Amino acid sequence: MTKYKVKVGIIGGSGLDDPQNQILRCQNIITREKAKNEFGLPSSDLYHGSLNGTDVVLLSRHGPGHKTSPTAVNYRANIEALRLAGCTHLLASTACGSLQESICRGQLVIPDSFLDRTIKRNTTFYDGTSPKYFGVCHMPMEPAFDPTTSQILFEVGKEIGYDIKKGGTIVTIEGPRFSSKAESNAMRLWGGHLVNMTTCPEVYLAKEARLLYAAVAMATDYDCWRECEDNVHAADVIKVFKQNINKIKDILTKAVKLIGERNWDKEIDALQELRQSSNVSSHTL
Repeated sequence: MTKYKVKVGIIGGSGLDDPQNQILRCQNIITREKAKNEFGLPSSDLYHGSLNGTDVVLLSRHGPGHKTSPTAVNYRANIEALRLAGCTHLLASTACGSLQESICRGQLVIPDSFLDRTIKRNTTFYDGTSPKYFGVCHMPMEPAFDPTTSQILFEVGKEIGYDIKKGGTIVTIEGPRFSSKAESNAMRLWGGHLVNMTTCPEVYLAKEARLLYAAVAMATDYDCWRECEDNVHAADVIKVFKQNINKIKDILTKAVKLIGERNWDKEIDALQELRQSSNVSSHTL
């Protein structure tokens, strides 16, 4: 008998803008919800349903039609909405620029760390504005992504036969502009493998909310550091992502099934205990 009922939230990024029709074509949509919470409106409605016997909740990070820029995404409302919907896990997709010669266009990466270069975003639930998130929480971010969930994504990709890499550091920039060549080269020197505009603060807000978070990143370009390549352009990013979109769908579909078949009591309890012990104030949620 398991302690927790598994429910998987799926956050669709660039190229997966319509939760109902694009993220999972085999999705059985049961209900659609406008999920406003104390942090505001999430980027899109929540689509509740089931996939291979596992409950899922779908959300579009940029809203239908990709109308919300990376900085304007209400990350706190998104994560809180999925938490309130009963999610235990979050799976995210993200289009990225490659910062390494070894990561080519269309290749998939399961990241395990990040560098946050954003400057304008709400980066914690614990800012004194919410009675639910009371106090000061110094949440450890190693590991940044849930290792067990990430391993499932990687193994599924390998089993299907896709070109997929395990581990990598995503550098998240503010956007919506792309990097300068100097910035791109600097990120390479810092050890970045990929660059995007959305992993932060999503990854650490999910951990504060006690959700097991993992991501599938797709390299769509080489940013602007590579001398023999054309510089990154938004139209090209979307084009490459859509050309490879079925890879993301296939991995998410099979991963959801495997996640739903597993007992996650140990991982969920550990994350809840970590959050509680990281709150240095006297009262905890």
